[in-house]
Amino acid sequence: MLVLGGTGWLGREIARVAVAGGAEVVCLARGESGEVPDGAELVQADRLSPGAYDKVAGEWDEVVELAYEPELVTSALDALAVHASHWTLVSSVSVYAHNDEPYADETAALVEPRDLSEYADAKVAAVQISARRIGNRLLIARPGLIVGPGDPSDRFGYWPGRLRQGGRILVPAVEGRYVQVIDVADLATWIVSAGRAGLTGAVNAVGTVYTMEEFFGAACAATGFQDELVSLADDVLLAQDVHYWAGPRSLPLWLPMSDSAFAQRDGSVFLSSGGSLRSLNETLIRALEDEIERDLGRARRSGLTAAEESAILPKAR
Repeated sequence: MLVLGGTGWLGREIARVAVAGGAEVVCLARGESGEVPDGAELVQADRLSPGAYDKVAGEWDEVVELAYEPELVTSALDALAVHASHWTLVSSVSVYAHNDEPYADETAALVEPRDLSEYADAKVAAVQISARRIGNRLLIARPGLIVGPGDPSDRFGYWPGRLRQGGRILVPAVEGRYVQVIDVADLATWIVSAGRAGLTGAVNAVGTVYTMEEFFGAACAATGFQDELVSLADDVLLAQDVHYWAGPRSLPLWLPMSDSAFAQRDGSVFLSSGGSLRSLNETLIRALEDEIERDLGRARRSGLTAAEESAILPKAR
């Protein structure tokens, strides 16, 4: 297996699972995001540089592409496509044009790739380029929100980390909202097994759909939280400059009601193709243990700081 990447979060987990399953794994990366797992070989290269793929030229049973930038995807295909028995492109459910169709499957309409500086547009363009070059050897994995230990985005871990600290906690209104995540280990395991089996086509690699109320119930139980959840309506949160979904000054997992189906994608093909999902409780505990190890009080990429939260909470009284 050749992993184009392998030192970042998902790529490293894919390489780790593949090595554990007995595969010979090479990771082509700059090596700036971290180390490859034990048992994998790192070939350091900048994929935009001439000759970047020279050391990995040859026959591959499986190539896993984690990039979405068209120039990176194209350069890899130019160098490797003819020599790969199977190719997996990791895409995203963000490629779908509409987020208001609950349980839409892989046949749902995609965005038109007009602006390749936009994430979704670039992802669609990457698929189109790969499909032309790989044909019926291509698996398009479309994960939903990937979560679990090591998550650099803090979009999921914020909640078990915050709940573990206790006190009054600001949450969004849960009515009509859903949470759908996939544990990074479950995703990596399926990508490796699907590549070994030669699976092709597009697959929504998504988890079980939970109501947001169910999610907070499970998160409180997993963290031992027994204090108060303070729910504020969308208009109140937006007036306080709280942001949806992710990033600074956000409430992670909170989506506009118009996009609620983003967390309700159909995952039946994933399950029927050998995918398996651990329980939400297990993923929450894994995330909590990781949060504790990384320091509950650390600065995060997503969520509210303690000062931001405390400034908003009094308005709930």
